[in-house]
Amino acid sequence: MRQEFIKYIRQEKRYSYHTITSYHTDLDQFYLFLNTQFQVEKFHEIDHNLIRSWLVSMIEKGISPKTVNRKISCLKTYFKFLLRENVIMANPMQKIISPKSGKKLPEFVKESELEQLLYSIDFGEDFEGIRNKVILVTFYLTGLRVSELTQLKVEDVTMEMRCDIKVIGKGGKERLIPVSVYLIKLLKKYLPFRMQIQADCNTSCSSLFITKHGKKCYSKLIYRIINKYLSYVSTNSKKSPHTLRHSFATIMLNRGAELNAIKEILGHSNLASTQVYTHNSIEKIKSIYKQAHPRAKN
Repeated sequence: MRQEFIKYIRQEKRYSYHTITSYHTDLDQFYLFLNTQFQVEKFHEIDHNLIRSWLVSMIEKGISPKTVNRKISCLKTYFKFLLRENVIMANPMQKIISPKSGKKLPEFVKESELEQLLYSIDFGEDFEGIRNKVILVTFYLTGLRVSELTQLKVEDVTMEMRCDIKVIGKGGKERLIPVSVYLIKLLKKYLPFRMQIQADCNTSCSSLFITKHGKKCYSKLIYRIINKYLSYVSTNSKKSPHTLRHSFATIMLNRGAELNAIKEILGHSNLASTQVYTHNSIEKIKSIYKQAHPRAKN
């Protein structure tokens, strides 16, 4: 049933590629544990005690609570699927409690550092230099996930009148993100270079961001680009596209944007996912406090 389950989360649940890959790995590890430790092969033999044994074995190996919780989420979805398909009569996950994990505050790059990067660093005037700058600015001004950026097509960008980007997010949900004139100008500069690369390589890729060989940009390449340029201005331990997503949300919040508006732009399904950024706004809180309280500067 594992293949049927993977098909289910891909086609019906419309999970992201990374989630599907992770769940596939999680299930393989789970069944390997059951087969080697308990010689269990049939669905009805799997109970909450066996599942707990697997979870305990991972914790004893030093696997983080966050990773363990993701594997629990995988099993919850999996056993709900088996229950729906009448493969099992009771769900063993109902007695499983997820371990608590301390939530780390998202790392972000300061607005001043990002502005320094855009105006002080020479990206170059060739295809890759211009493309790299557009990629970085797109993350900075929209807060996109890396999977969303790699899926963008040329026709997803409206450059006249409305100026927005159509994004397909998690679960196949579509949203429109407004973009600035600055980003539109960079895109208009980039697109002729992109067209020339496709002509030289004789390719017809529809992706907005392509490689020098005319093919769709892939996640690892995007990560390397962002990591390279953030290293020029930031000492953060994490310098990834997701760091820029955190930076976008934090900057928006610090500049007075409503939490619900940020939620819609980021494509979060619930407000709780967005509220984590309120913890990163301590500098804004300090600033307001100093301005508002008569004794704050004493």
